[in-house]
Amino acid sequence: MGGGSWSASVPWLLPLSGVEFAVDGLGGLFMAVGGAVAVAAGVYGIGYARHGLDGRLVQAVAPLFVLAVLLVPAAGDVGTLLLLWELMALTSLLLVLAEHGRRAEVATAGRWYAVMTHLGFAAILTGLLVLASSAGDGSFAALRAEELPPGVAGLGFVLCLVGFGSKAGVLPLHAWLPRAHPEAPSHVSALMSAAMVNLGVYGIVRVGLDLLAGGPRWWWLAVLVLGAGSAVYGILQAAVRTDLKRLLGYSTTENMGLVLVGVGASGLYAAGGDRVLAALALTAALLHVFTHAAFKTLLFLAAGSVVQATGTRDLDALGGLRTAMPATTVAFGLGALAASALPPGPAFVSEWLLLQSLVHGPGTAPGLDVLASIVLPLAVAAVALTAGLAVATFVKAFGVGFLARPRTAEAAAARECPPTMLAGMGVAAAACVAPALAPTLVLPAVTGVAAGVLGAGPAVRGALTTELIGVQGAMSPLLLVAALAVAVAAVVGALRLLAARRPRQARLWDCGGGPMSPRMEYTATSFAEPLQRVFDDVLDPVQDVDVTHHRESRYLVSAVAYRRSVPDRIETGLYAPVLAATAAWGRAGRRLATGSVHRYLGYGFGTLCVLLVLLAVTW
Repeated sequence: MGGGSWSASVPWLLPLSGVEFAVDGLGGLFMAVGGAVAVAAGVYGIGYARHGLDGRLVQAVAPLFVLAVLLVPAAGDVGTLLLLWELMALTSLLLVLAEHGRRAEVATAGRWYAVMTHLGFAAILTGLLVLASSAGDGSFAALRAEELPPGVAGLGFVLCLVGFGSKAGVLPLHAWLPRAHPEAPSHVSALMSAAMVNLGVYGIVRVGLDLLAGGPRWWWLAVLVLGAGSAVYGILQAAVRTDLKRLLGYSTTENMGLVLVGVGASGLYAAGGDRVLAALALTAALLHVFTHAAFKTLLFLAAGSVVQATGTRDLDALGGLRTAMPATTVAFGLGALAASALPPGPAFVSEWLLLQSLVHGPGTAPGLDVLASIVLPLAVAAVALTAGLAVATFVKAFGVGFLARPRTAEAAAARECPPTMLAGMGVAAAACVAPALAPTLVLPAVTGVAAGVLGAGPAVRGALTTELIGVQGAMSPLLLVAALAVAVAAVVGALRLLAARRPRQARLWDCGGGPMSPRMEYTATSFAEPLQRVFDDVLDPVQDVDVTHHRESRYLVSAVAYRRSVPDRIETGLYAPVLAATAAWGRAGRRLATGSVHRYLGYGFGTLCVLLVLLAVTW
């Protein structure tokens, strides 16, 4: 990340091409992020495996998974990248299935993940082979040096975008993510959501901006639109979820969407010849990769502590954890603040840089066409809407899950997690706090990586104040934190001065209803209901009222059952018909296989006749 490089070759390890490693600044950044997540998850996993995991599969497979995550960015040719990508896919699948003996949902999540990840791998394999066949060599150096035909480059990029985008969880290929992440062990969820999905972004940047040197504008308009749609849809789904880990899974789709907005804007500016804005947008995207990894690791680890202490992920069944689990409450609160992109959170800096790159685009980039000038303001609106919905989502998760009264006996009996789990959360918390207070600890390296990918100068400078280069804009996170601290101290001091007077104690007015009970509190479902009403057309909730009458008279009601759910609209609209068609094809295939030897001989004879006729016609 400091500007150096490293390479190695192991020709005997893989037939035909061998194994090539080459690490530059871009690969180093993703290796550093993955390694940091692995440290926090590894420390946390000591206590988690000892107290909450029945089996040794995770301890055996997790090191291989981490090794694959670290080596994918170090691949130096197509064959090595594909080998390591498949190793990462297989080991992560085994980790998702680690707790299959506890819950039936784990097997379903594993099937979804296996199918989606290997369809994505098939797209990556095809796209990279298309590029390598035209370049004559599968090494990354040869791909950079070769000027590919526009049609070949476009086909290869689109296939790679589909494959790498599925790993990043972008629409409409996100269906595996909110299924697999909740069912995996919690520190594995952190590794997948904070480290593995980043490699989808890495693949898009590596192929599009590095190996293919940018490409036309329509590539990056597609990336930007996919990113904006994923960000808005992901946070909308997170806002209405009550499953804590599923909520965090949809939040990953949102944040990967924000990263791809920055990547798309960077490619768009680079195609228009504005390297300054391109470097700024890519800096914002790569910085958000780092900040998202920090707070998502912390949130998943804290969520795992809650699940271990209470046995449930349902926010409607939690509450009262502030007293029973104070350290976990502080950790989740810090992660929620960071995920909300509010100061002094680390995501505030990266999203501020992203907005600056989008806002300055239409006015200062002369190479933009009309379509790009329309899309960029819409992207600004999408980022702003995402930030507001993220605040509501994590206020719901933190307030209902930790600050309310306990709603179940399991929540009331919760106890703090073991010290090793707290230590893992402490590592992730430190990674959240450091860039929030002093982003210059991270920004110079990230800026250098972005500049190296684009062949441009740095986009950001400054020690105490973060200043943009080439466009107007400056911000000091440390001064913002100081101002917030002074304001909080002033408010607390004023309240203590007022409390110094002798107050008269009196019972609060309770409308005659008596003491408040947990049943009178807002639940996560009721908290999100106003948002759900606003976005009904997008979320398309399903509700059903079942009225049961007495047998003696239909005018007398025995019971009324009301059910309301918010399914994933893309799953029901896109994947359900595909699965139904596949099942119908399978049933048709079973009718062909009746077990009759005569019918099978007939199939062979008919196929041979058709082939002979085709040969006769074509020759």
